[in-house]
Amino acid sequence: MNLKEIAKIIEGVLFVSGEGVEIDEFKSRFDMNDREFNKCLDILKEKYNEDSGINIIQYKTKVQLCSNPQIVDNIAEILNPIRERSLTKAALETVAIIAYKQPITRMEIEGIRGVNCDYAIQLLQANNLIEVVGRKDAVGKPLLFGTTENFLKRFELKSIESLPNYNELLDRIRVIHSEGDSLYREFTIPDEEDETKAKNSTNNTENNAGTNIDLQSNNCNENDENS
Repeated sequence: MNLKEIAKIIEGVLFVSGEGVEIDEFKSRFDMNDREFNKCLDILKEKYNEDSGINIIQYKTKVQLCSNPQIVDNIAEILNPIRERSLTKAALETVAIIAYKQPITRMEIEGIRGVNCDYAIQLLQANNLIEVVGRKDAVGKPLLFGTTENFLKRFELKSIESLPNYNELLDRIRVIHSEGDSLYREFTIPDEEDETKAKNSTNNTENNAGTNIDLQSNNCNENDENS
């Protein structure tokens, strides 16, 4: 069986799978070395290039078919999927810190950001961008967090070693999660600062309302006494 025929089979497997498939599975099945597999991959990449609606991506130890990011808005308009929730600024900063410092504890993340990160970490875990990778050998055995394979796929990275510098990663995250794209969004999740302002505003409104009621009550009492 020549490499073109093997590439055709790999293409079919990736299409049916819909998920990433371990490269070693193909190498073992067809008794190929890295050079031969890469030639098969090059055949598919030539077919699924930027002019195609489908691209082929390689990340970590897997390979997968995906839609061309250039037409993601068109696909969304036609399929009308559940829109993905945008990440808050706090979550963007948090996932970048975890990507570069992993494995890292929540306290260490908060030490870098200078604010509480519970909300951001919960959001990142819910969207499968980070996961618990162990516990630190320290008092209390705090959880250690690291990025997931989904993080690599979403930001088009083959491995953590291929991370750009910190600022470039933040720019890439902002582009991918700009309005109309990425991470489930039936509604917009406010930043933690916005949430605090909203709560304070609500409390002030309630306090003012209570003060007005007291003033009205006092006025009524004074009127009764004058009567």
